[in-house]
Amino acid sequence: MIPAVHNINHVNSGMFFLIAGPCVVENEQMPIDIAKYIKTITDRLEIPYIFKASYRKANRSRGDSFTSIGDDKAMMTLRQVRDLLKIPVLTDIHTEEEASIAAKYVDVLQIPAFLCRQTGLLKSAGETGKWVNIKKGQFASASSMEFAIQKVIQTGNHSVMITERGTTFGYEDLVVDFRNIPEMQRFKIPVCVDITHSLQQPNQASGITGGRPDLIETIAKAAIAVGADGIFLETHPDPAIAKSDGANMLRLDLLEDLLEKLVKIKRAISY
Repeated sequence: MIPAVHNINHVNSGMFFLIAGPCVVENEQMPIDIAKYIKTITDRLEIPYIFKASYRKANRSRGDSFTSIGDDKAMMTLRQVRDLLKIPVLTDIHTEEEASIAAKYVDVLQIPAFLCRQTGLLKSAGETGKWVNIKKGQFASASSMEFAIQKVIQTGNHSVMITERGTTFGYEDLVVDFRNIPEMQRFKIPVCVDITHSLQQPNQASGITGGRPDLIETIAKAAIAVGADGIFLETHPDPAIAKSDGANMLRLDLLEDLLEKLVKIKRAISY
């Protein structure tokens, strides 16, 4: 299933959809440059594409970590990406009040995994009429996400998708249970796999989340092979200097090769 988001392209190509971009808006130019680069690739491969970037990071491990260039400036940057490139844009929201504000600038409101049970937040997102992407909590079972989905649908908004992003394994690791993909597809909504956050190593003693970007291709191939509708990933020209989640990001110049491989897998399983 491909989410029928405003301005999404290639919906009849038979490909998976892609949600991709930097973790956060680091400055006013970087999101535009990254979005242009990815759009060129996805247009060639006929992959439906949604740009993502958080306008603000509210759930950092340390209080001195980067959060935003400023809400208004970041929101305007996201709107510029949408208007300039004519592509849908996604960003996170964290409070009920943010839902109606962010909805003026983007096409998809994302509910962070840690907040996937927040009833007021889910309902506020649903009431905007925008598409809502709910990240499955690291603590939640696939079947339990039905109730999160229903909180949005109860507002009269049926434009919901859900994203698998791993399950907590001990204190400092995550694992992906690929049984969750068909389990959540029972809800008849698009199901995406977050292939970069699923490789995080949280709760490090340094207060900076680690990661295993060397396994991004492994998780991505498995996700497409089991029939995920979409792929979510964070990417940056130089993850080593990224202001958030650099340890588990895909380097931008590696994206094209990865997507070409995933397209081949998708075509193979479609026959």
